[in-house]
Amino acid sequence: MAHPTFVLAEATTLLDRTPPLLDAWLRPLPSCWLACDEGPQTWNATVVVGHLIEGELTDWVPRTRHILAHGDGVPFLPFDRFTQLRRPERTIDELLDEFARLRRQSLADLRALDLQPGDLERRGRHPEFGPVTLGQHLATWVAHDLTHIAQIARVLAHRYADAVGPWRQYLRIVQPR
Repeated sequence: MAHPTFVLAEATTLLDRTPPLLDAWLRPLPSCWLACDEGPQTWNATVVVGHLIEGELTDWVPRTRHILAHGDGVPFLPFDRFTQLRRPERTIDELLDEFARLRRQSLADLRALDLQPGDLERRGRHPEFGPVTLGQHLATWVAHDLTHIAQIARVLAHRYADAVGPWRQYLRIVQPR
């Protein structure tokens, strides 16, 4: 099956839904669930939401603006995927509120850019990958959200990885990675 090309309106529909999805899923959870991870050097749901916030602050729209302003003549600044680990601890409620606010602003800023289909072919320069298009960058934003939604599902499922007993063999989400 062929995969469709990137369509900005379809992408923003999904991006708009990530904050309320995470809010409905994580806000009412007791801390025993929020602390779940997959072992040493892995992230729990709270850390993942902090990471999503960092993307809103320094990656998605800032790099979009960078591509529009500089093309591929000036590389993006590297994205620090671990900044959230150095920030002061906050509650899941605080993180979810900030993520929702920042995502609303990011999508409003993106709409204000009034990108046209041809803009999606504009090139930027990633510090590691080299030339990339704006369409690839924005498609990555969607895949990034989905990756971390799946990650949160995995770390929550990990809490009962042993408790499921013999059913573990049928539950990919709790099998060792």
